[in-house]
Amino acid sequence: MADGLDLPLGISLSADIEPRKGAVEAHRARVRWIDPVTKKRFSKSETFATRADAEDWVRRTRQLAGRGIDPNTATTTLSAYGEANMKLALRGLEGKTTDPYLAGWRKRVLTLGHLPITMITNGAVDRAVHAWISDDCSRSTVKNSLAVLVRVMEQAVRDGLTDRNPARISGWQREYKLAEDELDDPRSVALPDWAALMALADALVAKSADQYQGWGDAVIFEACTAARIGEVSGCLVRDINTDDWIWTVRRQTTPSPGELQDGRTTASGGGLVDKNTKGRRARQVPLIDAIRDLVQRRIDLAGGDPDARLFTGPRGGDHHGHASGCNLLGRGRHQAWLRGAQASQLAAHRAHVDG
Repeated sequence: MADGLDLPLGISLSADIEPRKGAVEAHRARVRWIDPVTKKRFSKSETFATRADAEDWVRRTRQLAGRGIDPNTATTTLSAYGEANMKLALRGLEGKTTDPYLAGWRKRVLTLGHLPITMITNGAVDRAVHAWISDDCSRSTVKNSLAVLVRVMEQAVRDGLTDRNPARISGWQREYKLAEDELDDPRSVALPDWAALMALADALVAKSADQYQGWGDAVIFEACTAARIGEVSGCLVRDINTDDWIWTVRRQTTPSPGELQDGRTTASGGGLVDKNTKGRRARQVPLIDAIRDLVQRRIDLAGGDPDARLFTGPRGGDHHGHASGCNLLGRGRHQAWLRGAQASQLAAHRAHVDG
């Protein structure tokens, strides 16, 4: 498909449609062609409920053959096409992104996998998406599943199997409704006060296998900077300006699943990798008085090495504990009110430091 054409351009097909007898009316459409190189005769047939559907299939198959696309390729299913072309469809994506995409492909998109590429329509995709929403799939789950389908269908467009991408649909996100209390009062789902944050950090340290204080330090730092756990893990000593007490967020450290193998839908390798921040640009975050001693203590523990991680695990490795941040803090909701005030905080902080 993507590696080369199976037929010479403009090859002609002979076609016939035969009514099939039985309890249910059916029509078998068949196309035949001769390979001009090997002189071998090939055929492809499909059965349809009506003659009009059979004639439409013959017409589309002839159009594709005119562009040099083998009728066997033209009638391939979404499942078979995706498996054969997945690596090509996902080229250019970061390794971390392929994992949720492939999970969406296996668990949701393949409900359409039995359909030929040419029979994937906007309506079929729309119904599939609404079925995923009815199954209580989250917004991000549906987004990842739809994104991988869009990429596979884009590859089908480039291969000439279809004229347009039917997976590009809109409006599905309106199906999601946020809880009224979160809409009206985002602050209601945040940690209520400093005492609650300290209690959370202390409980995390106490519950950890080695009672390592670094887990609690990371949680406090994350909460007071509205940072993502990957950004906390990626923070280096040189990113902290202790004169003005400003943290310049330049990177995030996250797990990566590795690369696809042989174009199949499996991943291998992986580990922790440094990557750009979420918005792909550096930003400055003020460090409030309450955590400056904590930050200075972490710098001292790193020996002042500018390239050292500010937060490390108990054995000195990169600090990336999702349990310490994402799951226990409910970080996404807690950050909503913090991020909204960051710009004004930064201006006020600079004015205070400047005297």
